[in-house]
Amino acid sequence: MRGTRVLLAGAASLALMLTACTTDAPEGDPDSADGGNGEGNGSLTPDAEWFDQAEFDAQLAQRGITPEGSDDEPWMQAIEPDWIDTSEFAIDDPEEATVCFSNASVSNPWRVTGFITMEQQVEALVDEGRIGDFRVSDAADDDNQQISDIQAFVDAGDCDAIIISPSTTATLTPAVETACDSGVPVIVFDRGVNSDCMVTFIHPIGGYAYGADAADFLVENLEPGSTVLALRILPGVDVLEHRWAAAQQIFGDSELEVLGFEFTGGDGAAIKDLVSQHLQRGSVDGIWMDAGDGAVAGLEAFEDAGQPYPVIAGEDELSFMRKWDEEGLTAIAPVYSNFQWRTPVIAAGMILAGEEVPSEWILPQEPIRQDELGDYLDLNSDMPSLHYAKFGGEDLPGFPEAWTER
Repeated sequence: MRGTRVLLAGAASLALMLTACTTDAPEGDPDSADGGNGEGNGSLTPDAEWFDQAEFDAQLAQRGITPEGSDDEPWMQAIEPDWIDTSEFAIDDPEEATVCFSNASVSNPWRVTGFITMEQQVEALVDEGRIGDFRVSDAADDDNQQISDIQAFVDAGDCDAIIISPSTTATLTPAVETACDSGVPVIVFDRGVNSDCMVTFIHPIGGYAYGADAADFLVENLEPGSTVLALRILPGVDVLEHRWAAAQQIFGDSELEVLGFEFTGGDGAAIKDLVSQHLQRGSVDGIWMDAGDGAVAGLEAFEDAGQPYPVIAGEDELSFMRKWDEEGLTAIAPVYSNFQWRTPVIAAGMILAGEEVPSEWILPQEPIRQDELGDYLDLNSDMPSLHYAKFGGEDLPGFPEAWTER
């Protein structure tokens, strides 16, 4: 799996926001301009640009593989790792090391939660003498800005390691390769690029696994012939396309009727409006989402319409999980492990100490199911609604204030 690196982000929001007009047909509707999936389940064949059967099969298999490492530290676990020697990057005084981080953005709650966790992990590593200075640039989801940010780190010449969470895949590939060519160790995480020049690429299992967890749950919990509405954020973002491609593959083999898909821009008001439009046209039995931070808005549309709640796949964002618990929903929370934000800075400390790291560091990615819901709500009882349950920062210096006072 070391070859071409693909985008593996969780629910990243870009500057492009696609929302629907309330007077138009829903975007994924058979009568809309883009055609939706109006030909029925036979049209649910995944787009070849976004579907790789071998990678799909690999990710679904990885869901059942026990990772190496302690269950108490999932951010340190690795699925079938290929450990590599990093002694060439070892430095004499790691406590003086400067680690530079080029971040795509903190433009959605998932990324905000993760970045807080990363900052707290940095504080712990500084206290341990594993790293020294930590410098951050934020590209605000602008590819050109991130390219400039990475070049600035390279030109400065004082970064001992560079961590990159790319905004997009192809456009950021040359900038990542430029960073690799500078001779300092490069760590890519969350989303990938079309290169294997980095020392390690860190990510949860991936988008296919996320989309399949959600689609499998709907197939298992809905009667044949039931209707499903898919809510998507944006087109053209690999991890989101992979989530939808996995759902297409699974729904296409099922007896469910997929009404269509809708691009929402991740906007709660757009989600509620689009769901309301579909409910005006007929029943909606299930909701599939490629990112669940707007799930509550979608559920509110059912409340307003006086319709029973759907079977729904949301995410481990607390507003959804609390709604799930309060209303007794039939639901699942797919997870794109937010604790992954700890791993890159830990990896930087390991590399600068000359310790082995996996060439591709695949982290576990376990959805939250009904039998775990209460436990995760108890663990996160003081956290804000936009927090993510599997953030993995309970043992870090600023817990809980760093997250509750965001």
